Amino acid sequence: MKFALFYEIPVARPWTPGKEHQAYKDTIEQAVLGDQMGFHAFWTVEHHFLEEYSHCSNPEVLYGAVAALTKNIRIGYGVRLLPKPYNHPIRTAESVAVLDLVSDGRVDFGTGRSSTRAELEGFDVDPDETRLMWREALGHIVGAWTEDEYQAQGEYWQMGAPRRVLPKPLQQPHPPIFGATSSLPGHEEIGQRGIGLCSFTVGLPPEQLAENIAMYRKGLAACGQPAGKFVNDTAATFTMVACAPTNEEATEVARESFEWYPKHGGGLIASVAEWQEERGITGGQLGTYQYTGEVLKHKREGVMGQLTIDYLRDSGSAVMGDPDACIAAAKRYEAVGCDLLLCLVNPYKIPHEKVMQTIELMGKHVLPEFE
Repeated sequence: MKFALFYEIPVARPWTPGKEHQAYKDTIEQAVLGDQMGFHAFWTVEHHFLEEYSHCSNPEVLYGAVAALTKNIRIGYGVRLLPKPYNHPIRTAESVAVLDLVSDGRVDFGTGRSSTRAELEGFDVDPDETRLMWREALGHIVGAWTEDEYQAQGEYWQMGAPRRVLPKPLQQPHPPIFGATSSLPGHEEIGQRGIGLCSFTVGLPPEQLAENIAMYRKGLAACGQPAGKFVNDTAATFTMVACAPTNEEATEVARESFEWYPKHGGGLIASVAEWQEERGITGGQLGTYQYTGEVLKHKREGVMGQLTIDYLRDSGSAVMGDPDACIAAAKRYEAVGCDLLLCLVNPYKIPHEKVMQTIELMGKHVLPEFE
């Protein structure tokens, strides 16, 4: 199993002058250390309007800075939002290709369709169409990368005439593609598309990931024609990670942020179902966002408030503790078939020096156990 650093770029209130600036400077410094300590990759999200939770709306600029300051660590989109009008597929193809060139071929291309009301409503995206747009956009992106001239002729995007889309990525035929999902049917579809999996299971014990990966592998077995030019069978998930010299220190460092993140993140996902309720859409009518209704049910039942630091630690729902405890927790992810563990090292407001400590201890003591 390999390890990647994973970032939302949170900025907790109060928003004092320079706080966003410092958040980005800290993230870059952490990425550089991650490269030095042997982490496989550095991934960030693309989110919009999500106050405190994520101030990472244009991650490509950050990726360029990280690429310039690192040598080996791969750079992952975690994820690029594909529905219209978030990002035009031709602009996505161009942007990823440029990053692949300047990073000497270190890009992993994660894709997704968005799962919060703030973003979907803010960009006037119809939830019923996001999966269709994601599928179409992915086809256009691969075509733009791999054909000398490409002409988009789809339901959502058209180009009028064939055009040469430049530049082309350094990795041939193109960077590895991933798809993000939270729903069980979504895991099967990602597999059927022949792309890598990003499974979102924060707050759940690693053993609950097993069903998701099994569904993904089932989809892979049925993949007749992959969305890309090759099959990427990497199964990734992300979890909160805090490593310290002692279990007690790790618990105290993580307490506020690890309890805040799943509760707040769950509320953002539930917001889609709440929004649909306002439109008279409930239950089985939620379509490909059915899982948001389940999260809303958990929210109303108070389940999210039960994700205490003690539960997260004792259930293994976070990688937390001294290096030995982190090794033991990570091995549980490896045991259920996880190939790439995305380590969310600052889910809210863990101090920069404590994040650096986690990265250093993981690099020195944990990562070598999985080589």
